[in-house]
Amino acid sequence: MDTPNPKRPCLVPSVTSSIENASSLPIAPGFNQSNIDMTISSFLSLSDLPLFSSPLSIGCSFDRVLDKVIPSEAGTSHDEFDQDRFLDRTLQLASLLYKSTKRYIRKRATLQNSISWPLLPELTIKVFSMLDTKSLMQASACCSMFNKCAMDRVCYSHIDLTTAAKHVDNGVVCIMIHRAGRELRSLKLGSISPSAGYTTSLLTRSCLTPLTFNHGFAGGLLRSLHLYCLSMMDSKSLSPVLSACLNLTDLKIVGLLNPVEQLVSLTRSCRLLENLFIESYIAASFPTDSSLLEVVDNCPNLISLTLLRFRLNDSIAQKLIKGFRRLKYINLSSSPEINGSFLRGLGLICKDSPLETLILRNCYTLKEREVLQFLNSLLARDFKSIKLIDVSSAYGLVSDGGKRTFEPRFPIEELTKERSDVRFVAIFESQSSLLSSRTGEVYSDGTSSGSSNYSSEEGEHEEEEEGQEGQEEEEEEHGNDLE
Repeated sequence: MDTPNPKRPCLVPSVTSSIENASSLPIAPGFNQSNIDMTISSFLSLSDLPLFSSPLSIGCSFDRVLDKVIPSEAGTSHDEFDQDRFLDRTLQLASLLYKSTKRYIRKRATLQNSISWPLLPELTIKVFSMLDTKSLMQASACCSMFNKCAMDRVCYSHIDLTTAAKHVDNGVVCIMIHRAGRELRSLKLGSISPSAGYTTSLLTRSCLTPLTFNHGFAGGLLRSLHLYCLSMMDSKSLSPVLSACLNLTDLKIVGLLNPVEQLVSLTRSCRLLENLFIESYIAASFPTDSSLLEVVDNCPNLISLTLLRFRLNDSIAQKLIKGFRRLKYINLSSSPEINGSFLRGLGLICKDSPLETLILRNCYTLKEREVLQFLNSLLARDFKSIKLIDVSSAYGLVSDGGKRTFEPRFPIEELTKERSDVRFVAIFESQSSLLSSRTGEVYSDGTSSGSSNYSSEEGEHEEEEEGQEGQEEEEEEHGNDLE
């Protein structure tokens, strides 16, 4: 379809503005809507006549009519003005017919889909609410019926924008939160992939501000918030948001800068927090006792705690386990200062503790002797609630002589017999050594004698993968990475 001549002044409103402001347009004297409808109906029925079955014939008729209405001879300026106005009006009428036809095609397709689609709208919305955000957007683009169902607030209860992190900006987040409204329960932002880095995100510090709009209308019932590799986020931008999310129970932040300084501020408004996961971008400094006690007081209901790359010592680790009385899962991996001395009296100090999982992976100064004493206390039934201990490390363990060992001597056979309910995992990748005991399952080749050292020989790679999968399942089971 040809566009209007840019040199000719367009003296009538555009089609879009005419449609949007139809009520403001003047009505010509003697206007009869039924006559207009009849004229358009007669025009559209031309294609049914044999003499005009060919589009070329209709096109020739258009040309002849325009030649008669607009003579080729040059006239006065007033005549040219009227001719330009007539041509613009003709183009607008053609555009109106085109757009009306497209709308009817969509309406007809929607009707056909609604007849052939086996589910009621309520069930369709229920199915859409189970989709991830990316799949939901793809479904909403299929047809008008799906789009209408996908606009229901329930479909946006769990928003996950991590799969399209490179294309998500503040506007996208605002639209998603607005669509969810009071139905918003979980929100994930950022890039989970470490290779994506911190420079590709289009999000700014104010990306979560919509959660605070209208006195926390959207954030008031939010239960889970996961942020990945958003280096621009700090306590100043997060604290107001968390203050609006009074029912938040699950907070996960990966790649937080200066986490020790921000940890206290972030937990002040999270009295109902049950799962806390903070991974520092770089090794964090030592937290003070006062800040540690405030974090414990701020989160009395904490069940799962993960602090990765924090410079925690054994005294702080013991205070954390003792302070959080409901704690069932704790992960202090990649803490370079923990040597394991806090494990000595853990069974007696926390005799009634519900702690079930203890993860100390890649702790550089973790000592073999301290882990051995802890296992002996388990054999003595000092710590009855413990179910999983993981001391896997790419650095091995520190032996009595100060050297590193990748084949520590642990009482695996005794632990398997006496505490069959406990799973002990120690994977030392550099030497492909694997020690593990579990009910009816020992991750070793089973060929060792009475020695407590187990090393995999045949199929060692398969055993390592099996052990790693077991660790991931245990983390998911204890809410380390809640969905």
